[in-house]
Amino acid sequence: MPLLTSLLVLIVAARLLGQIFQRFGQPSIVGEMLAGVLLGPSVFNLIHANTALSSISEFAVFLVVLSAGLEMNFKDIFNALCGPGIVIAVLGFILPFAAGLLVGVVFQFDVMRTVFLGLCVSITALPVTVRILQSFQLLDSDIARYSVATAIFNDVAALLVLGVILNLPEQPSLRAVAVSVFGTGWKLVALGAVILGFNWQLEQLPRRGIHIEKVSEKLVELVGDEALFGILVLFVLVFASISEMLGFHFVIGAFFGALLIDRKFFLASRYHELDHTLRSITEGFLGPVFFAYLGLEFQVETLRPVGFVLVVLVVSALSKIVAGWLGGLAIQLPQAHALGIGIILNGRGVMELVIASIAYERGFINQGLFSTLVLMGVVTTMMTPLMFRKWILPKMEQ
Repeated sequence: MPLLTSLLVLIVAARLLGQIFQRFGQPSIVGEMLAGVLLGPSVFNLIHANTALSSISEFAVFLVVLSAGLEMNFKDIFNALCGPGIVIAVLGFILPFAAGLLVGVVFQFDVMRTVFLGLCVSITALPVTVRILQSFQLLDSDIARYSVATAIFNDVAALLVLGVILNLPEQPSLRAVAVSVFGTGWKLVALGAVILGFNWQLEQLPRRGIHIEKVSEKLVELVGDEALFGILVLFVLVFASISEMLGFHFVIGAFFGALLIDRKFFLASRYHELDHTLRSITEGFLGPVFFAYLGLEFQVETLRPVGFVLVVLVVSALSKIVAGWLGGLAIQLPQAHALGIGIILNGRGVMELVIASIAYERGFINQGLFSTLVLMGVVTTMMTPLMFRKWILPKMEQ
């Protein structure tokens, strides 16, 4: 099927199923992912994941993260990570990672397959997290702040371990491991320094008499309304490029770049225009493509053995939910909020697929394990909004 036809069919099916699920009181992303599963090789075999669709999906991820970052505040996320929220972040990574390692040991996997299984279980996909929270209109809640902060920590930690593994020689020694850890660690420090340094510079501008909202209005007068949107995208692209250049996923840099853009940089009317434009593009077009593409990645015929697949699904879901719940209770959050964080952290989606695909391409895992990891990403992402709506929302509304 030609690319444009595939894209059109994918969009129509994703939007249609998304609307149907919304009519029954469920988030649209569940229907969007199901559309990909139905159209992909697992059911009707009409559309296959390919490089072109993958590129469009990555652009969709970029805009979804950009839209979410605009709605959130840098200080809230930073404080969540530096304060008691670090407890949730650490537990949210270590417990699932250990659970994944244990499954690998029980099924007698080699070291590399065991490590990659642990990494994929420990992931929480930032784009999926923010999209689910957006769908429930909870981006300004405690659940959102701690969940997003934990997702960032988990993704960075997993990518840090991935960077160490990929930099190892074929015959790793203790010295090679130390060099790889140091090389990946300084890149993480460099990324953090760029983000914190730029945030400090932005905070200093008003004290120097520079009002960014006036500068943005001048640009609109000179070039037109579209200029502001273009500059916004370019600004975030710079951070995404720096993140990718340092060896991390572009999503991390894009999200922090969007977080740095404060509402006070625009007049209120301009901010709402930007927000409306982004939402129209992401929710109406590119967002459904992204979630449907996740469904395309699933291939049912390679899932063997069934017992192992079921164990991975159960362990991955339970370890994340329990880790978030325990972390929330440890910092004295209400029971519903703690459990809500655990459920939100269970959505893996794109980040887990990134690590799984890299491991598969490099020969660290086989097709069977890759398909199991894809299934885990799809199932955990689909079950997250359903569980949250059923068990958490009613308690929050009381």
